[in-house]
Amino acid sequence: MTAAAPTPMTMAEKALARAAGRSQVAAGEFVTASVDLAMTHDIFAADVFGMLADAGIRRVWDADRVVVVFDHLVPPPTIEAAEAQRRARQHAADFGIRHFYAERAGICHQVLVEKGHVLPGRLVVATDSHTTTHGALGAAGSGIGSTEMAYVLATGRLWFKVPETIRFELVGELPEWVTAKDIVLFIAGRFGADVARYRAIEMGGPAASRLSVAGRLTISNMAVELGAKFGFFEADEAALAFLTGRTREPLEPFGPDDGARYLAAYSIDVSDLEPQVALPHNVDNVRPLSTVRGLRVDQAFLGSCTNGRLEDLAAAAAILRARTVHPDVRMVVAPASQEVYRQAARQGLLEIFSQAGAVVLNPGCGPCFGGHQGLLAPGERCIGSHNRNFCGRMGSSAAEICLASPAVVAASAVAGAIADPREYA
Repeated sequence: MTAAAPTPMTMAEKALARAAGRSQVAAGEFVTASVDLAMTHDIFAADVFGMLADAGIRRVWDADRVVVVFDHLVPPPTIEAAEAQRRARQHAADFGIRHFYAERAGICHQVLVEKGHVLPGRLVVATDSHTTTHGALGAAGSGIGSTEMAYVLATGRLWFKVPETIRFELVGELPEWVTAKDIVLFIAGRFGADVARYRAIEMGGPAASRLSVAGRLTISNMAVELGAKFGFFEADEAALAFLTGRTREPLEPFGPDDGARYLAAYSIDVSDLEPQVALPHNVDNVRPLSTVRGLRVDQAFLGSCTNGRLEDLAAAAAILRARTVHPDVRMVVAPASQEVYRQAARQGLLEIFSQAGAVVLNPGCGPCFGGHQGLLAPGERCIGSHNRNFCGRMGSSAAEICLASPAVVAASAVAGAIADPREYA
């Protein structure tokens, strides 16, 4: 009797099948999966490890697969934050956490990819919603809660419902000064912030394959803003080239099977796309830049796990070179990591920002988190390269946040109002 041919699987199905030790899974099934990597940061680390200690657990399931990063409140702005970090440091030592980066590395998601912790087809969980970022390298990355993380640290396992997948085929050629950020904002505006609620996203097509790894990280990062559980790109030659030298693990391409079944598939031609802006207070409140240009801004923020990488800083610096930030605008720059910071310094980008009148912060989440850097006063408006513009996220609930690409942020900082970078190129 001939065995039935295996059913083609999406990237989400393939990753969860591997993690569950099965040859086949299908959307809608519940599986218990083995986690390949678990990360927690300074907002949750002390409490997560405290749960284990209170339960009498003194070891994590695999110290080589756990990462702790301090990035949200760096340096600590309050006594409470300092105490939480002190406890997290002690826990990291007590539990033998080998990959403990403290405040010296940068934003957790950038650190994980730079340090080679994320591999194609692997399952990554973290106490941060933007863990979808790691789908840019073909990993199944998902944010989880602190109680779930305590369970993962103790057992190395977690249950998942295998999500349905929505496929976005990107075709055409991106116009100059239109970026991956504009693509994901366009998708949010067209399809809504809940289009992929507890579903996976796959980004494919010729325009997707031409995106840099940094651009893919931007889109996968914001997949969660579409409600997605995972946000995948195929792990192709570009992804493997990025990882080469960052890990000693064997690297293999990872993508969907031919004939995989999707809940929906959409084709998006990026050829005529213009820069996009998300207006307050929702990520899917998106408009073409041409319809909102001239809107006054008080602050311009360049950075975050969405757009704080070297190519983002370089794009902004190209606009700011030999120009000055508008006198009524404060511009804040936060590189995503120490690696990015040092590269930007070597290339002279930090000097350009300083000469233009921007304030360059230490690598970290910076104003995006709204913890202590770059807060907004009532009535102020910020344009930023980050991922969320929710009411009150950056300070006053009477302030406004707009989201855009690094180039739009830089042009707006110079103009004092939302501006088109193509006029400054």
